[in-house]
Amino acid sequence: MSPNERAARALKEILQRPGNDTCADCGAPDPEWGSCSLGIFICLACSGIHRNIPDGKVKSLTLSRWEDQEVEFMAETGNILMKRRYEAAVPVYYYKPSHRDCQVLREQWIRAKYERKEFMEAGKKLIYEDDTRDGMLMKMGRDNGQFLSRRFVLSEREGTLKYYTKYDAKEPKAVVKVDTINAAFQPEKIGNPNGLQITYLKDYSTRNMFLYHDSGKEIVDWLNSIRAVQLHYLKVAFPGASDAELMPKLTRSFLKEGYMEKTGPRQTEGFKKRWFTLDHRRLMYFKDPLNAFAKGEVFLGHRDHGYSASPGLPAGIHCNGTWQHGITIVTPERSFLFTCETENDQADWLKRFNDVISTVMSPQEYSMEALFKHRH
Repeated sequence: MSPNERAARALKEILQRPGNDTCADCGAPDPEWGSCSLGIFICLACSGIHRNIPDGKVKSLTLSRWEDQEVEFMAETGNILMKRRYEAAVPVYYYKPSHRDCQVLREQWIRAKYERKEFMEAGKKLIYEDDTRDGMLMKMGRDNGQFLSRRFVLSEREGTLKYYTKYDAKEPKAVVKVDTINAAFQPEKIGNPNGLQITYLKDYSTRNMFLYHDSGKEIVDWLNSIRAVQLHYLKVAFPGASDAELMPKLTRSFLKEGYMEKTGPRQTEGFKKRWFTLDHRRLMYFKDPLNAFAKGEVFLGHRDHGYSASPGLPAGIHCNGTWQHGITIVTPERSFLFTCETENDQADWLKRFNDVISTVMSPQEYSMEALFKHRH
């Protein structure tokens, strides 16, 4: 057996150990690369990031030539041991990306861990925990679609995110309460690898802001600073709650987005194509994916309270559009009718709706439901 075959066999055995069967950084299954400088097993996408870290040395587990001492190092270390070292003190609010997340989130997570070594000591104050964060971000104009530089100020003391049209402006253009914010990376939608969508409630209506920064670190730092302030406020609002209970209330990715067609309340109007965003219990629809305001919203409560989602349209309803795969959502107030382009799309939307409708509602969600009823 050649030394190379021997190394490949040894690495395959090490890979079977607990923790080594998923990527050390994003959790993708069956990693095919190793960092012989850190002693961890990683996926192809993360290996590309590691290659750009100073002193980072990565090799394919099957195609590269491994030295005996490198194989020994991998055997002595491995994902679980190295996570204990490099992720010893990751704050609860810090967004740990998965393999489904975009490149900028994964890259900054890897750099924060191994290059900046941010999470190795407990009790170390991180930059995300500063009382105030103040900086310039590119923001898309509400009406013209142009990105312009705007000053943003995040304040833990006030629990707000403000933005100003000019750096020295006295009055902010908007004051957003952090407890109404959701923030999610949307590189494809915004057309920038560092594109961040901030969604918040203004006068009980959903408002979107589309932002980016040329620096990946800067935009990811903003996301984690927002989450740090949110966690601070949640701990005050729910003093007895555990970190695990508070985590789902921080910013999160949307459950699903995409086009469907819908008809109006009388269900006699034609079906019009709209962009839909499902953000937990709120299904919002927009004329265009980059609209600042939702045209409307549907609240999805629990099935015991008269909410349901089923395939097809009621008898006598004819879709005039080209999309034939219907969905009917019933709420205590009225029914909403949608059509999807494909059967797969219909099945996926229905699964998401029914997952939400079968989940028990929290006290805050009952308050949100009451607000929706009051508004409509």
